[in-house]
Amino acid sequence: MRVRIVAVAAAAAVSSVVAASYLSVTAVAAVISVLILVAAIGWPHMLGVPAKKSQSAVIALSGLAATGAALTATDTDFMTWMPVTTALGLGAVFLIQLFRGTGQSHRLESTLGAGVGVLLACLASGWVAADRLAINAGNTSMMLVTGISVLIALAASLLPWPDRFVAPLGIALATTAGPLGAILFTDVPGLAAGFIGAASGAVIVAARRLFLTRDAPLNVPAALSIGAAPILVIGSLTYFLGKLFTG
Repeated sequence: MRVRIVAVAAAAAVSSVVAASYLSVTAVAAVISVLILVAAIGWPHMLGVPAKKSQSAVIALSGLAATGAALTATDTDFMTWMPVTTALGLGAVFLIQLFRGTGQSHRLESTLGAGVGVLLACLASGWVAADRLAINAGNTSMMLVTGISVLIALAASLLPWPDRFVAPLGIALATTAGPLGAILFTDVPGLAAGFIGAASGAVIVAARRLFLTRDAPLNVPAALSIGAAPILVIGSLTYFLGKLFTG
C-alpha cells in the first residue's frame, strides 16, 4: 500500500509537469516550485531528524532559486547557476548545524540528509531548462517522451516481485517506451528517446529500492516527498540528455 501511495504521488508529479509544458515555461516553473515545496516540507520528516523547519526552508529556497535562475537565464546554458545555488544551500545546511551547537542529536544524519535534499531540489530546475530547449518549443517533445517513460517505469515498480526482476524489467520497459512514444507522438530522435527512457527508468527503480529498504513508518508529508524526489532528479537528466542529442 505504501508503494502505491508513493507511486501515485510520483505519477501525479510528472503528469503535472508534462501538462504544464503545453502551456508555457512559466507554468512549468510554477508546477516545479510547488513540487519543490512539497519535497522540502516532507524531506526532514522522511529522515526523522530535528530542526525540520529550518532544513525545509533551506531546501525549498535553494530549489526555488535554481528554478528561478533557469527560468530567467539569458544565455543557452540554462542551468549555469544550479551549482551555485546548490553550494549556497549546502553552506546553509552546515550553518544550521553550527548554530544548533555541539552535542545535538542526529547532527551527521541531518547534515547529510539535508544536503541531499538541497541537491534534489536544485536538480528540479532541469525541468524548466529542458522546456526552454528548442526541441520543446513547439510540442514539448522531450518532456512528453520523459513523462511516458517515467509512467511506464512507475507501473513496473508496482509489481510485487523482487528487485532482481523489477529493476531490469522497469528499465527495459522505460527504454522501449521512450522511442515508441517518440515515434508515435513526437519528432524526438529514437536514440535520444531511448537514452532518456533508460535514465528515467533507472532513477525510478533505484528510488523503489531505496524506499523498500526503509522500515520506519511514513507520514503523509514524507510519502509525498519520496514520491516527488525522483521526479525532481529526472528533470536535469531530461535537460542534459536533450541538450546532448538535440542541441
